[in-house]
Amino acid sequence: MEFLPSNRYIEPNELKVDWTMKHFPIFVNLVNQRVLLAGGGETAVAKLRLILKTEAEIHVFAQDAEDQVVAWAEAGRITLHHREMIAGDVYGARLVYAAQDDDAADARVAALGRAGGALVNIVDNLQDSQFITPAIVDRDPVTVAIGTEGAAPVLARHIKAQVEEALPPSLGALARLGQAFRSAVEVLPMGRKRRDFWTRFYFERGPKALTSGGEQAVRAELKDLLAQTIAAKRSAGRVDLVGAGPGDAELLTLRARKLLHEADVVLHDQMVTGEILELARREAIVVETGKRGFGESWTQGDINDLMISHAAQGHHVVRLKSGDPAMFARLDEEMDALDAAGVDWAIVPGITAASAAAAGAGLSLTQRGRNSALKFLTAHDVNGFADQDWRDLAKPDAVAAVYMGKKAASFLRGRLMMHGANGETPVTVVENASRANQRILQATLLSLPETLNASDVSGPAVMLLGLAARAAAQVALDLDIDEMEQA
Repeated sequence: MEFLPSNRYIEPNELKVDWTMKHFPIFVNLVNQRVLLAGGGETAVAKLRLILKTEAEIHVFAQDAEDQVVAWAEAGRITLHHREMIAGDVYGARLVYAAQDDDAADARVAALGRAGGALVNIVDNLQDSQFITPAIVDRDPVTVAIGTEGAAPVLARHIKAQVEEALPPSLGALARLGQAFRSAVEVLPMGRKRRDFWTRFYFERGPKALTSGGEQAVRAELKDLLAQTIAAKRSAGRVDLVGAGPGDAELLTLRARKLLHEADVVLHDQMVTGEILELARREAIVVETGKRGFGESWTQGDINDLMISHAAQGHHVVRLKSGDPAMFARLDEEMDALDAAGVDWAIVPGITAASAAAAGAGLSLTQRGRNSALKFLTAHDVNGFADQDWRDLAKPDAVAAVYMGKKAASFLRGRLMMHGANGETPVTVVENASRANQRILQATLLSLPETLNASDVSGPAVMLLGLAARAAAQVALDLDIDEMEQA
């Protein structure tokens, strides 16, 4: 296989996701741009408080206006017209707001705005608006915009409060000082070295300097940090072997999330979900290095070479594996290759599929008085169907989690029953554990292959041998299936 095939590089914005945005978030330059607002009541005042944060040329049209609107006009911050908006007013306007709390009057203004080529917002009328104004956290020049597609304004306000609490007021001062220093930092090469400089400034040395000595100390700190960064040798690359868990992004460890955000390169298997890959930096190279039973596939040697090649370029590589990297993921081969190449590496464990499957089915993997041992099995190894201690697995109290067992179901049934296993031994199959499309199938050892075939199991699945799904989980599953069929 050709090394580093370019067609396998996937930019994060090309990732498939299960949702689409109706409103794409952008920041519009309103410096010296005409923004028109029709209305002079409380609704207009609330909207004007946001627009007044910009450098727009604001015109307000209202026959009667609140005292606050009049005060802004007297202070020269807006131009107040004591009349209705007419077609000639819209010429050259960038944005038009209809905020009169009157459906007919707002519809008239919206029609004028659209006819004049401006973008129109009708306050509290999402359906007829061409854009929406998000909730805003202002740490000038840092601005955080929060939108919920109009679905949950209360949620947006709650998130806004949390973000305001998380971002100190001093952040704006640091950002302004950093912005003024950007041209000097251009001596650093693009990529990791420049990003490390700004990371150290904004999250380590900058805040300390601002607290201890104010803006003058921050300027001195920027110059000192730049000199140190220029003099420093290129950072050695490294590889983190990270468990992505079973698929739900909320089940990632905090360390896994942090490393994904920092990585220059993310190499992932095909079972890692799009919502997890969305957590990678937008500038990162994201490559699927999947192994498949048929069609074009990566070999382990290709993957090892790719990790080593990027690390040799000084990149921080995250080798992202579904589940836990130490469970049936050929981890030792990758560690051996990295050791042989002299590349530093570390392991970040993840929630393995068996734990997620048991949780999804409402089960405990061990239980006092039932099983004091638990086996993790793979149905396949490098030689095909994997051999096991079948006599021990066939015991009445045996419990095992079987990975990659869909195609080996008949083989497993035959071997176990040949060694004395009861055909009525329960088997719970969990497909897509922890994900929105999780399914729980209940079978016996005897009916296992037929159950899998009839249910068309196509996603990653774990078989829990010797465990039956709890009644509550099974009832919930039946209800979900009924609702899906009706939909």
